[in-house]
Amino acid sequence: MGGCVSTSSKSTCSNKSNGDTFSPSCCDIRFLGQKRTKRTFSDHVVSLQHLPSIPNRIFMNGKSRTSCIFTQQGRKGINQDAMIVWEDFMSEDAIFCGVFDGHGPHGHLVARKVRDTLPIKLLSFLHSQQSRENGSSKTCFKGNANKLDGDSEKDGSAEDKVNSLWREAFLKSYKSMDKELRSHPNLDCFCSGSTAVTIVKQGSNLFMGYIGDSRAIMGSKDSNDSMVAVQLTVDLKPDLPREAERIKRCKGRVFALQDEPEVPRVWLPFDDAPGLAMARAFGDFCLKEYGVISIPEFSHRTLTEKDQFIVLASDGVWDVLSNEEVVEIVSSAPTRSSAARILVDSAAREWKLKYPTSKMDDCAVVCLFLDGKMDSESDYEEQCFSSATLQSNHSGNAVESDDGQKSEPSLQRNFTVRSSEESENYGRLPFELEGNGEVAAAEDQNWSGLEGVTRVNSLVQLPRFSEERPST
Repeated sequence: MGGCVSTSSKSTCSNKSNGDTFSPSCCDIRFLGQKRTKRTFSDHVVSLQHLPSIPNRIFMNGKSRTSCIFTQQGRKGINQDAMIVWEDFMSEDAIFCGVFDGHGPHGHLVARKVRDTLPIKLLSFLHSQQSRENGSSKTCFKGNANKLDGDSEKDGSAEDKVNSLWREAFLKSYKSMDKELRSHPNLDCFCSGSTAVTIVKQGSNLFMGYIGDSRAIMGSKDSNDSMVAVQLTVDLKPDLPREAERIKRCKGRVFALQDEPEVPRVWLPFDDAPGLAMARAFGDFCLKEYGVISIPEFSHRTLTEKDQFIVLASDGVWDVLSNEEVVEIVSSAPTRSSAARILVDSAAREWKLKYPTSKMDDCAVVCLFLDGKMDSESDYEEQCFSSATLQSNHSGNAVESDDGQKSEPSLQRNFTVRSSEESENYGRLPFELEGNGEVAAAEDQNWSGLEGVTRVNSLVQLPRFSEERPST
């Protein structure tokens, strides 16, 4: 249901390791016979304590060798968005990118915790898989994933096995991440959570895992050499037929409020709360028994020379800009280093023009350029876009703390939760699926998740729990 599949297929290979280094395996970072580099996969298995010393990992406004990132606080309180680019993630040709949009009273802490921990968990599971591969006796599948020479059936089977292993790594890392949030001693995630859109680019291979309504798109050139937008992920909203079906089967409810009929939400069976505007998320444990899940959608894509860049962003951008507009803004930026900032600035202007009475949402953007090239430092400075300036503009990160033990800016998201009196004044508009399961499945196949404008908070109000819950 909704991508809730676990893979049990395992592929093994026989390779000898010399000393402390790992040789290439079927699932490993060399990926289908790519040439090894000096750095080994085990060198990249790190812990949270080592994060500050890791090179080529950025999470504050700035740029790297191949990307630029930028976030800006909205007008609802502390910035609850987080982002990361980690180059040399598993090897010199691997890059991890992610955007995380928090919600709820502790959403900013959840988003940062996921940003820091999820990549490490993915590394750990990939490392475990490689260790199993190296210790097995089965034949390793090698070759180039982009040039299927020889027996095409065998090559296709090899690529399927690699995808299966990456899928398993994403599923396990997301599951472990949510489990850690549930048991975290200092972070209350009962009514707080976060989206996640994460990608790993390695050579011409792109692996994606995502939950929630943050989105990834790609700018690519068509046959006429014109830039076009390609949506890489689907906004996992509660009105997706398969998402709504799962939630209702788990006794959760899906309906939209009368004053915002375009925004279906997830509600408890016994209370008109919390009104979560997405079907999958980390945290939000008050709804995990009622159909909200943290199992990611996974996909793999082979990049071509026509593919130019990838943009990851939170819904603060997608609420006011279309995919095509985002591609146009990024491709026409005066320098690549300024693309993320210019995109956020454009979104801020659109919020003021389109919804002058609404409070602008937080925005976070990652722009990854697929040819691996960026501007010279002089061009960067000419845009008045130095690292010091960028970091000073990033809200809250200077005093970040995932467990809340260190000082944090006061949380005043006044419009995140409506009062009981306000909620009672709002009617509700039921959201129902029409037709049988076959019709719903057909609708799901055509669902694009495009152009959905919410302009609202991810949560309506916190649940009012009593000692005895009404029977469902």
